[in-house]
Amino acid sequence: MTPPTPSDPDAPHRRLDARRNQERVIAAARELFAEQGLQVTVPQVADRAGVGRATVYRSYPSKEDLIVAVVQQQFQELEQRTRAALDGADAYREWCSFVPDLFGRLARDRVLADAFFEGRLVPAARILDLIGQLVTAARSSGKIRQDAGVLDIRVLLCGVVRQLIVLDERDPAVWRRYADLVLNALRS
Repeated sequence: MTPPTPSDPDAPHRRLDARRNQERVIAAARELFAEQGLQVTVPQVADRAGVGRATVYRSYPSKEDLIVAVVQQQFQELEQRTRAALDGADAYREWCSFVPDLFGRLARDRVLADAFFEGRLVPAARILDLIGQLVTAARSSGKIRQDAGVLDIRVLLCGVVRQLIVLDERDPAVWRRYADLVLNALRS
């Protein structure tokens, strides 16, 4: 099969179709990784997406490439959520809703939790720095310890996340409890 040429009337349709297939692959991979973890195979992703294996391998030559694509999308969403909290009118209120939301996301999605903690696939440091900025902004309310900073965020958030991962804790109520403990640890 020859690649479409610019004069090929089906070329725009094929590109649109390829984008749709790629979106279906990412959505399927996200679902499966969240449900079953990283032991999911590329053929399972292809089956869930309703595409052939070759379609997946064309965009993601290895399973690691697919994992990176999924995690990058998740980190983009998490970064958008963090920036939205930073842009909120009441930094303290945003902080108090952000932490439980973050822990809820991490409880639901082990791949995101692992990536957030490890920073291996995509740099979590950028998001942790944004969270540190949120804490700094929330300190002006007087409701957060004045000595709370980025290091505290790294130790508290990543420490709790790491332990919940090591313990293979998946109960959202437990994650919520630890989110509350993190919030309480930084209150003045």
